[in-house]
Amino acid sequence: MPVDTLTKTQWVYSFGGGGADGDAKMKNLLGGKGANLAEMSSLGLPVPPGFTVTTEACVHYYANGKQYPAELGQQVADGLAVVEKLTGKSFGDVKNPLLVSVRSGARASMPGMMDTVLNLGLNDETVEGLAQLSGDRRFAYDSYRRFIQMYSNVVLDLEHHMFEEILDDHKDRLDVTVDTALTADDWAAVIKDYKAAVREALGKPFPQDAQEQLWGAIGAVFASWMNDRAKFYRRMHDIPEAWGTAVNIQSMVFGNMGETSATGVAFTRNPSTGDGRLYGEFLINAQGEDVVAGIRTPQSLTKASREEMGDTAPSMEEAMPEVFQQFKTVVETLERHYRDMQDIEFTVEQGKLYMLQTRSGKRTAKAALKIAVDMAAEGVISRDEAIGRVEPASLDQLLHPTIDPTAHRELIAKGLPASPGAATGKIVFDSDAAEKAAAAGEAVILVREETSPEDIHGMHAARGIITARGGMTSHAAVVARGMGRACVSGAGDVAIFPKEGLFRVRGREFKAGETITIDGSTGEILAGSPKMIEPELTGDFATLMEWADAARRMKVRANAETPLDAKTARQFGAEGIGLCRTEHMFFDDTRIAAVREMILADDEAGRRAALAKIAPFQKADFVELFTIMEGLPVTIRLLDPPLHEFLPHTEEDVAAVAEATGLDAEKLMRRAKELHETNPMLGHRGCRLGVSYPEIYEMQVRAIIEAACDIAKSGKAAPVPEIMHPLVTKGEEMKYLRDLTDRTAKAVLEEQGVDLQYTVGTMVELPRAALRAGDLAANAAFFSFGTNDLTQTTFGISRDDAGKFLGAYIDKGIFDKDPFVSLDQEGVGDLIRIAAERGRAARPDVKLGICGEHGGDPASITFCESVGLDYVSCSPYRVPIARLAAAQAALANKG
Repeated sequence: MPVDTLTKTQWVYSFGGGGADGDAKMKNLLGGKGANLAEMSSLGLPVPPGFTVTTEACVHYYANGKQYPAELGQQVADGLAVVEKLTGKSFGDVKNPLLVSVRSGARASMPGMMDTVLNLGLNDETVEGLAQLSGDRRFAYDSYRRFIQMYSNVVLDLEHHMFEEILDDHKDRLDVTVDTALTADDWAAVIKDYKAAVREALGKPFPQDAQEQLWGAIGAVFASWMNDRAKFYRRMHDIPEAWGTAVNIQSMVFGNMGETSATGVAFTRNPSTGDGRLYGEFLINAQGEDVVAGIRTPQSLTKASREEMGDTAPSMEEAMPEVFQQFKTVVETLERHYRDMQDIEFTVEQGKLYMLQTRSGKRTAKAALKIAVDMAAEGVISRDEAIGRVEPASLDQLLHPTIDPTAHRELIAKGLPASPGAATGKIVFDSDAAEKAAAAGEAVILVREETSPEDIHGMHAARGIITARGGMTSHAAVVARGMGRACVSGAGDVAIFPKEGLFRVRGREFKAGETITIDGSTGEILAGSPKMIEPELTGDFATLMEWADAARRMKVRANAETPLDAKTARQFGAEGIGLCRTEHMFFDDTRIAAVREMILADDEAGRRAALAKIAPFQKADFVELFTIMEGLPVTIRLLDPPLHEFLPHTEEDVAAVAEATGLDAEKLMRRAKELHETNPMLGHRGCRLGVSYPEIYEMQVRAIIEAACDIAKSGKAAPVPEIMHPLVTKGEEMKYLRDLTDRTAKAVLEEQGVDLQYTVGTMVELPRAALRAGDLAANAAFFSFGTNDLTQTTFGISRDDAGKFLGAYIDKGIFDKDPFVSLDQEGVGDLIRIAAERGRAARPDVKLGICGEHGGDPASITFCESVGLDYVSCSPYRVPIARLAAAQAALANKG
């Protein structure tokens, strides 16, 4: 056992015998499992005694070249001595052996991600002692073979299937199919072959020394904190690597000691539906891994659930009525004590009940809502606590169609889960085909190498989108989330051949018109059309949202520019539009020709003539949005992308556009080349277009104000347009744009004879704008933080290309999270904080909001609350998530 020297620290905490060194509040130190074992012991529940090696020991282990703390050896020995005293058994003793389980236990539950070893302490001698003590030699040898198999896999790193093959050979020889048919002598023969296989694989025998076994298992649990599946799980659930895992060493109790013994798993409420009834499974004459591994078919806990399932095997309530009643009392006690649905592991040893674990149970979003609302109604928790019980991001499960969990899935390929929900449709390879098929009433899945702004109509028409390239924040991902379309991005195995009308993947070929399904929540691409479940937004969902709205301070708006987006946003409770991207309107077939005509014009007069053709469409767009939003604020961003994005680029596309529009092909190609930029993201875009070609912004402002006047004259609630200039960096720039806006708006209001309120502001998306926010506030009534671009320009990273290398940064611990998914609170957050402070110093009533993708990210929303922003804006389908996250942030801030 390698050690080093460190100041005296308590690394081991004992529990059992009605008391414990720790309690449930010490989850950070003892891990969730260890803290709850201590708590259950102190509650006087039947918990096998044991001790916990702290998470700090794991952190020390990794910080010191995988060396254990100097005092750990003695403290573990002392912990074992306490267990020996409480059980009356001795670890490693031949005649009266104490056997232990060694389990992981991080502070956040990570089910199945790390390693466990059961029956530790068995060897060729203690197995005979166990046989004598139990009076059941078959049980003892069954336990020993389980230990060899598990220890060899977890600690010695030998493949599990090697032992399965040996066992299968023995079953074949004996002509039996179930493990329980093997006798003690049969197991002894299996064990002999197991040990021979270990010696052959490792060149040394299976360890017989109990102390060697124990430290091997402790090291294996620490090592499992850094295994691939644990790392992946931590990334998925934002669990920091620095937390480490605890190790729980607990005296074994045996569910495989005959027909009066059993083991099982229970939830105090149904984790899928939230139904308030005991839910779970058990097995007679089994150990815990038998339930989890699916080796045998488990039986129901209650008679009612057995009857519902149509099972014939007796339930625990029927097979062990006295123990079941004791168990029912214990689980009710645990739920009352923890005031939450509990996930419980238990064992019955020869008619005596033991509790092995309790924790707050993992649950679906639907179950989380029902449990939270029911517990508040029952008076177990308050409404504020109920708001905190539901993970905001989990609401995604409820806002989109999902694949029925019972449906068969034929997996084709897997990419990134870029936009949640599931969609089924026929394969199409271009946006025009998607739009045409959708117009004919067909459901389609758009399959592209990658998408661009020109694909917006096809993306809108499609039920779902697949891209072979791009990450979680690529164009396809961002736009799909905004539209509520399911999307799988970065499906690198998918080779797309659009001209041939097919894609190939893993030796299979899929042609245009074939039906496929995508699951944007998992990144899976499936063949065929599995059964779907539609979302429900009433009942418990509506109740919890009502409570959340009463608790939150920040407003929640939506990023929306189409009538469908706006209606969806209202349906989900948006309190206005925080970002209407007008360029998306320009790509519509009815106006793109005029847009291109404007770009090709040789002078201002030509541009104005083309803009006059676009203006009626723009006005109609805004009239529709204002009507849907019914007097709620609508922030409209004036034209932002560089003009080249509106032009075709290949000779083939140029020729097609020229033929369709009558525009000059040669001039189109020449203008496209003239507008080409080395780095268009930092080029002639945003308000720079308004400075270079003020007539563009004048047309848009006029369309906005005229639309608002039409609504006001109609007698409906007058809108309050918020006119936003993108990419502003200087006070002088903001003044020029403010004057342009006011001059145009004033002219329209005089023409219309209407007195109408509007505001002018800017999108803060460049570091200089944040640093000089006071200069901008002199002429900007509001700031909307465009955190997509602010993140790009702060880090100098393109979000469309970041997926190629960000994974390595996260794996190496340089980044905790993808900064395009969750706001970088240190750097980008500092800029937002500075802008808020300096903006308010210059203009105390400046309105502050956020409209980047981070506006729908719960962690980023918590930051926005801490800075005191007035609102967040996000894609329509994330509005409920933002409402709940804003409520949780407000309650946390208040507390």
